[in-house]
Amino acid sequence: MATDVHGSVSTQAGTSHGSGSGSGSGTDAPSPADDPGGARLAVQVAGLVREFDGRRVVDGLQLELRAGEFVALLGRSGCGKSTLLRVLAGLDREIQGEVWVPRRRAVAFQAPRLMPWKRVWRNVLLGLPGRPGRAAAQRALAEVGLDHRADAWPKTLSGGEAQRASLARALVRDPDLLLLDEPFGALDALTRIKAQRLVSEVWQERGCAVLLVTHDVEEALLLADRVLVMEDGRIASETVVDLPRPRDVADPRCAALRAQLLGRLGVTDADGAGEGAADAAAVAAADAVAEGRATVAV
Repeated sequence: MATDVHGSVSTQAGTSHGSGSGSGSGTDAPSPADDPGGARLAVQVAGLVREFDGRRVVDGLQLELRAGEFVALLGRSGCGKSTLLRVLAGLDREIQGEVWVPRRRAVAFQAPRLMPWKRVWRNVLLGLPGRPGRAAAQRALAEVGLDHRADAWPKTLSGGEAQRASLARALVRDPDLLLLDEPFGALDALTRIKAQRLVSEVWQERGCAVLLVTHDVEEALLLADRVLVMEDGRIASETVVDLPRPRDVADPRCAALRAQLLGRLGVTDADGAGEGAADAAAVAAADAVAEGRATVAV
């Protein structure tokens, strides 16, 4: 897995790029493949700092993601989650510290960001180097169940379809690291659950590392191997989700982890009870759809 490096780096870490302003010494710092624990790392962040107008939004952050791991990142608004994701995506390079990421990486945002003057299949190929043919777009669209809408205009897509097109645009890049910035936040409850299941299936089939930024504790527990809580620009806590898949939010073990995470986020279980009940009802409805007892357009 080829690696890109931002910020101050050693010459052995990979190909340096970006405008990091750290004061690295050029010593033999280990690359992600040199993890002492033996697990190959897809992402390694050391001492990351990002300031805006003198205010540290990310403050000395340390982070490691193993290859093939699904990690969810929770935190209050303004804690630096999306800033971290933008740094990992290579969209923000005004940093200090060291960041190793795979060269093949892709991002899906909350807004699908489809170009309205391009048909869906052309949106999927947007920004790809070279001259990729339609077949590549069709394969990615088929992977997310949207190949039948390849010739559609974006304005004719439902919210769920538009988000699947955005996911196909990420997958066509064959990423080693998939970055998801609240991709389900604008979807209704039923559509969100179907999209979550799709992402889980794609991840298990592809085996790439995934970092999901979300405000939804249940979503994090349903999808992730680990859930990180970010606070004041740093990773404040880590919760390992050692539960079999597929997961059920009604599982007492899941409920216990949910209460633990809500506590770390400063939310009492009573505060989150209404949201949990609504999500449980949506899960039941989605199961009814899956079993053919009901239908829903996505």
